[in-house]
Amino acid sequence: MNVKLFFHKLTHWEYWPFQIVYIPIYFLWAFYALRQRTIFFFNTCNPTMRNGGFIMDSKKEIYDLIPKKYYPTTEFVKENCPFDEVIAIKQNSNIQFPLIAKPDVGLRGSAVQKIESKEALKSYHQKANFDYIIQDLIPYKNEVGIFYIRFPNQKKGKITGIVAKEFLIVEGDGKSTVLDLILKNPRYEMQLKALMKEYGWGLNIILEKGEKRNLVPFGNHIRGAKFIDASDKISESLTKVIDEMCLQIDEFYFGRMDVMYNTWEELEQGINFQVVELNGAASEPTHIYDPKHSLFFAWKELARHITYMYRISVQNHQRGFPYLSHSEGMKQYRLHLAQSKKIVNF
Repeated sequence: MNVKLFFHKLTHWEYWPFQIVYIPIYFLWAFYALRQRTIFFFNTCNPTMRNGGFIMDSKKEIYDLIPKKYYPTTEFVKENCPFDEVIAIKQNSNIQFPLIAKPDVGLRGSAVQKIESKEALKSYHQKANFDYIIQDLIPYKNEVGIFYIRFPNQKKGKITGIVAKEFLIVEGDGKSTVLDLILKNPRYEMQLKALMKEYGWGLNIILEKGEKRNLVPFGNHIRGAKFIDASDKISESLTKVIDEMCLQIDEFYFGRMDVMYNTWEELEQGINFQVVELNGAASEPTHIYDPKHSLFFAWKELARHITYMYRISVQNHQRGFPYLSHSEGMKQYRLHLAQSKKIVNF
């Protein structure tokens, strides 16, 4: 990494490794773990999700909990199955190119790709040493992350944070290549290695003046999206829409849903939106990554949400849902580390 990018990362905490950002939060987690005599209290947070949605949670299993009208057509692909079988799955479900492919057990947006053709899908399938899902591309242009919580003894939940997302989009000037445009923005330049791997010589094309190109069509911070705190948009009408959906998801109490929508007015009316993903106990209140926020603000919000998760987990445990045993929890954690290594090296 060049010196300019090094100092940009150093002076913008949003790019720091999460292991460093979370140092104060580890002490809070330890405190809660001591109170419950287990570090694996999180698995009762969302009892119908594998491990509460914290580790080794299957995206397909979570989609299956959600009413189908709220998310795009999604199909599961088993690692090492014949490619003809993948094509049959795609055709039978009527998923069209371009489509999205992503690991069934994911890691912060790693190995998520927009697939334009049969050849690209074959390449992804041959390289994938993990189970994955294929999914219709959602037609809406805007994306937000909405954090939702509900305590088991409550009939209604609440939204605790909203993050808006600016995609990694370059705009042509009629002279510069896509690569030149990327190098003008440190946020974009940090994605250069991944973009070169995905687009290759395609980065050398020159866009017409005013022509825009979305290089990463999903709002992932690790892949260059800018996160903007939009919690001021929390409203009674939006809460009603999200609550109506979440109450149809069996035993779901805590998590963040990434939602693509047409217009904000339509979203508040509960029309023209779809869920990109629903994340459980491992969800971050990603509005903290707005560049305007301090690290102290992030710690306060992380502590607030982990406290929600702890309290919900305890209530569900008191309702009869057991915590993971230490041996099973450590087994799941080791599987998580192995899965993470596969995806990072994809």
